[in-house]
Amino acid sequence: MRVADSEIVVVPHTHWDREWYLPFQRFRLRLVSLLDGVIDRMEADPRWRFTLDGQMAAVDDYLEVRPERRDRVAALVREGRLAVGPWQILHDEFLSSGENMIRNLELGMRNAAELGAVMMVGYLPDQFGHCAQMPQILKLAGIEHACVWRGVPGRIRTCAFAWQAPDGTAIRTRYLPEGGYGNAASMFEEPGEPGGGAPAPGRVAGFAAAMGRWYPHGGPLLAMYGADHTAPAADLPDRIAAAGSAMRLDTLAGYFAGEDPSVDGLPRVRGELRSHARANILPGVISARVRLKQLMGRAERLVERYAEPLTALWYAGDARTFLDLAWRRLIEVSCHDSVTGCGCDETAEQVAAHMAEAEQLGRAVCDLVTAELAASAPLGSHLVFNPTPAPRTGLVTLDIPCEGEPGLVTGDGRPVPVQTLEIAPTVLDDAVHPASELPVLLERVYGRVLFGQEIRDWAVSHRDRALTFHVTSRADVPFDIGAVREALRDAEGEWRVRILADPRRTVAALVDVPPLGLTSVRPVPAARAGNAPVTVPVTVDGNALDNGLLRADVHADGSLGLRTPSGRVVEGVGRIVDDGDLGDSYNYAPPAHDRIVGDPLTVDVRPVRAGPLVAVLDIVRTYRWPASGDLETGTRSDDEEHVTVTTRAELRAGEPFLRLRVTFDNRCDDHRVRLHLSLPRRAGSSFAEGQFAIVERGLRAEGGFGERPVPAYPASGFVAAGGLAVLLEHVTEYEISGSGQEMALTLLRAVGHLSRDRNTYRDQPAGPQLATPAAQCRGERAVGMAIMPYDGGRPGTEVLRAAEAYRHDLLTAAGYGHASVPAPASREGVAITGDGVVMTSLRPRDGWIETRMVAECAEPTTAVLRGGFTEAVRVDLRGRPGARLDVHAGTATLALRPWEIATVRLRAS
Repeated sequence: MRVADSEIVVVPHTHWDREWYLPFQRFRLRLVSLLDGVIDRMEADPRWRFTLDGQMAAVDDYLEVRPERRDRVAALVREGRLAVGPWQILHDEFLSSGENMIRNLELGMRNAAELGAVMMVGYLPDQFGHCAQMPQILKLAGIEHACVWRGVPGRIRTCAFAWQAPDGTAIRTRYLPEGGYGNAASMFEEPGEPGGGAPAPGRVAGFAAAMGRWYPHGGPLLAMYGADHTAPAADLPDRIAAAGSAMRLDTLAGYFAGEDPSVDGLPRVRGELRSHARANILPGVISARVRLKQLMGRAERLVERYAEPLTALWYAGDARTFLDLAWRRLIEVSCHDSVTGCGCDETAEQVAAHMAEAEQLGRAVCDLVTAELAASAPLGSHLVFNPTPAPRTGLVTLDIPCEGEPGLVTGDGRPVPVQTLEIAPTVLDDAVHPASELPVLLERVYGRVLFGQEIRDWAVSHRDRALTFHVTSRADVPFDIGAVREALRDAEGEWRVRILADPRRTVAALVDVPPLGLTSVRPVPAARAGNAPVTVPVTVDGNALDNGLLRADVHADGSLGLRTPSGRVVEGVGRIVDDGDLGDSYNYAPPAHDRIVGDPLTVDVRPVRAGPLVAVLDIVRTYRWPASGDLETGTRSDDEEHVTVTTRAELRAGEPFLRLRVTFDNRCDDHRVRLHLSLPRRAGSSFAEGQFAIVERGLRAEGGFGERPVPAYPASGFVAAGGLAVLLEHVTEYEISGSGQEMALTLLRAVGHLSRDRNTYRDQPAGPQLATPAAQCRGERAVGMAIMPYDGGRPGTEVLRAAEAYRHDLLTAAGYGHASVPAPASREGVAITGDGVVMTSLRPRDGWIETRMVAECAEPTTAVLRGGFTEAVRVDLRGRPGARLDVHAGTATLALRPWEIATVRLRAS
């Protein structure tokens, strides 16, 4: 039997979706059964080779159930017959942070190495597109080859191309044509010749012919023999042997071992891979189950930018176990079927729980560190931590003891501007009770806590028949509930019981904090605080907010107009538009006969805060939205729901952007809700900050496969176009519409199926047609963002700084040291500055402080690092040392290429 002139390398594998249309544990049961069989066959027959999907999660999940098989698995890995790693999990590259992806690779490579060997291939078989910086990330980890399927543009007509990151790093990349990671899945479905066991000749010839056109320069053809959750044929080695010398069995690592990593002469693709030309990239996952994206963004931010820097700079103990647990959860939920929200409802619930657990672990570490620090601050004062590696002046909200107008000073006595937000009641309870009820009333005391505060004093008056408790936020005096019971032992008649709280206020304070450092503030009488004026106060003038940097006017329809002192004007900001969606968790699909609702029935503007540090207006609009959609008729229902949408508009002193928070109760199904913003000028492209890069995108998406190329894209830190930037709290879907005149951000996409067999925007099913009622996202929804006009075409350093400030609020902790302890003075951590330089992490590692940064700019720049260190060395993503940096007086500089990612370790000798 003659097959093809080129050798066919068959790579048996399974693509393992850890959790998808079934929840994790139900899929794991199948995984254990599959790997039991694979391992037994590999041990019985040395010809076997198997590739375990490029992710260590499948190995870990298996060994958790079969720990006794670890040595057997490790032996196969060491022999090079079982390929594992390099990833811990096959993540989504747009819904996880850049730092999450690096930790994913770091953990996967470490775990694989412990088993015996890492598959040094950037295997990315099923991600829904690929981020721009992936080539640089892989190269920095020592990986020379990538292997992808989705997102490759139509102009690529060979199986190999040079994929180039924005910084110029290029990696030899293998495209998986003709079916992706399952391009040879059907090759062995039919029996071979009688008694021979060979694969069907027609299938082999067809495979060779189809694949051969992708190999213009020859070379072995890569046959990916596997599919989702499937095992290879039990007699596969016999079938390969029967095919003769034209076909051999190998791992993916074995296939690439003989391939030159050079990119010379290859066609080049620069930046992200998000084309629809050759495969579906399923862009609707960006907006499916928006709550998951919110949970992910919050948890990543808390661990990356608060918990780790705090432990690295301000904690003498060891919190590594908690941080490792947090990262394990974050990495697990970054899976391309997890954070995406395209699984069953049970999977989404489990994913949300793991995200919440990661956030809780991050908060626990923050609590651990700040509690230790707060012990050195007097009771009533507050510590403030700056998570930014540059000096910050930011607003914090504090609860302080105060009678009359409040005053605040820093630890070194400088006055702090203050605005009262709320005055707490001092009488918490005042009622008359029979003496017989007093023992029951005392059961309200939990330890020393009563009505949520601590008892600092109490009094019993038998003459007045009165029991009085004085409570405060935190008391440092002893308390014995037994003494109270004893004092009331002979009580008779009617007793008056009062719980009185010390006077307290919730205030906003404008505080200066050094880079990655700490400062403290403490309350004093207003007369002692001195004059702490706000340089340019925030004011409310009717339906307008103004802080000197930006003016926001609310119009009759509820939209906003923005004006800057330089004369930039933006109108039509914040329109709410509801339209239909008869798609699924993978792809938006509008009804054939849509009914779009954009005009509110009523508009009411309500003042909330009047300045001088923060001013707030609530814009309350009511709408009638269709209650549901009808797939059969391609319409939206005549039945409607009355929906109230509240947009909170907030300006803070010194901030060049307007904060918005949109809230509503979603009572409708099968629809999409978007926030629309008119652009100051027509935009020919958009700029989205994502994973270590700002990516420029055109107004159209490339099509060509069986999916409508909708130009809806993800953005992480911000999206900017036409002179308007939107600062984001989490990954958000956006679209530039109206021929470049308007931006729309998706606040909600409510759908009822994992995948629909009939989706007008996609030819093929993306998964089983499984009902997912929870994906309709019923209930209270809230999404926050900030709007910022800017000069020029491409957003520059001012937008980067604003996004940093918006996403990373200052962190506070209440002091609880003795009142006689002086408030601590300001302390600086590590400063990292430079035009376009963005810090993405700072953590303790191997006895060093390790920080990572990226030059998010189109021109060369210099990072300046300053702090209490005497040694600095550059390392790769695996921690291997490179060039040492010169350190003089605690300062080191590092020249960076545009878009270069750099990791530096710092240490005091």
